[in-house]
Amino acid sequence: MALRYLRPALDIPQIYLYRAPVDFRKQANGLAALIEQELGHSPFTGALYAFTNRHRNKIKCLMWEGNGFVLYYKSLAEEKFKWPTLSEDLLPLTGEQINWLLDGYDISLLKGHKTLHYESIN
Repeated sequence: MALRYLRPALDIPQIYLYRAPVDFRKQANGLAALIEQELGHSPFTGALYAFTNRHRNKIKCLMWEGNGFVLYYKSLAEEKFKWPTLSEDLLPLTGEQINWLLDGYDISLLKGHKTLHYESIN
């Protein structure tokens, strides 16, 4: 696998995938307004929000980084992103999942073993 340097960090505490396609003429301020007005979230918390276009061949990720917005943009040359189907507006993701999505994996199919919590061996 090739090294990728411009990627969301694996330890970003909050990552949200916006499931509906958005108008990709929107830049940072337009996406921040969508986060604030449609989702009722503050775009200034440091959470990362991922968006796609209607054709599912582009992704924009928006994140506030203390003194300004970071806008990550990826446009595929030939393929499409495997975007989860609509059920709710937002889907929370981990840093690993957003990077899988950027690599072209279908994140709805990638599920690890469930975490078990025991209190006693008996």
